[in-house]
Amino acid sequence: MNLPKIHSITKKILVALVGGFLLIFLLFHMTANLFILRHDDGAWYSAFCHFMGTNWIVKIAEIGLLGFIVLHILLTLWLAFTNRLARPVRYHQASRSKTHTTSKLMIWTGILIFVCLFIHFCDFYFVKLGFVKGEYMVKVESIAKSPSAMNDEEVMMLAYSAVEDNRLSEDGEWIRHLSYDERNLLKEHAPDTDPEPDFYYMTREKFSHLHIVIGYLFFFFVIFMHLRHAFPSAFQTLGLNNYKYNNIIEWLGKAYTWVICLGFAVVPILVYLGL
Repeated sequence: MNLPKIHSITKKILVALVGGFLLIFLLFHMTANLFILRHDDGAWYSAFCHFMGTNWIVKIAEIGLLGFIVLHILLTLWLAFTNRLARPVRYHQASRSKTHTTSKLMIWTGILIFVCLFIHFCDFYFVKLGFVKGEYMVKVESIAKSPSAMNDEEVMMLAYSAVEDNRLSEDGEWIRHLSYDERNLLKEHAPDTDPEPDFYYMTREKFSHLHIVIGYLFFFFVIFMHLRHAFPSAFQTLGLNNYKYNNIIEWLGKAYTWVICLGFAVVPILVYLGL
């Protein structure tokens, strides 16, 4: 197989740069997830999701993020494969280097993370694209201001039944818990109402199941293993480490990894406990 001739250190630098961007995104994502724990009927979290789903700058950044994730995976696999080709004959004696276990497992934890991310996209991102069925919500204001909605009997019956079924949010701004068929009805009869995925409800519903909570916690245990090596490794690859402050980088890496993983893990645990 003829692969493009790019120096190994160049590929490592690309992996580190893309990985650095993803490290920043994880902190942002974790902070947003904590909104789920607010007892406000999802007002903050829904407002955040609404902004993320309607702002055109965010939509462009979202595509860029997906591209960075795919690029990070491909570069890592390419680097591992070319390193393997460079030494087709393995050592007869096992290496006794002091390399940390998390470093040796990077490629495998990365593959596990990719599998878990695909499941995560099926549960949430693909719902937004309409590839997977989910729960939806629509702004009461958008129906009230929509001529096509106000003149359509089926849409108005849907709105009235939602009110009778107590599916209004506490602030009265959203009709919540719409089914996939109800979402399609709105898109067909009143496309200007623009129903959105009800991520708050879907998240809380999923985390009410113990097996999903356990799977989610396992996912972030794998991420912990991956980040434990990725953070200091990125500094080393980019030449930003120095013997004078290597200990600080190591400490920051541990602190970042614990904060990120605990920040994500606390959400399913507390939701499952009903807190």
